[in-house]
Amino acid sequence: MDELDELEEGKQKFLEIVKDLDASVEVVIPTTSSRSLFLISLTKGTNRKFITVHEDDLLDLPQESGVQSKTTTLLQETLGTL
Repeated sequence: MDELDELEEGKQKFLEIVKDLDASVEVVIPTTSSRSLFLISLTKGTNRKFITVHEDDLLDLPQESGVQSKTTTLLQETLGTL
């Protein structure tokens, strides 16, 4: 599988985690990373937060439970401030 497909899988998993935590949050994930980082926008109503996720974390997200746990915790903290 090429890296682009893996990245799409990671983005889908990220969206699933957000939806499980709060289905009303809108997520915008850039198509490409900047210096191996994705600046992801999370919006709920009129509130918006940005989080930075490393490209490797997105690639590993579908398979690695440790990365899933770390990402879920980050999202819980971030969504709690929206």
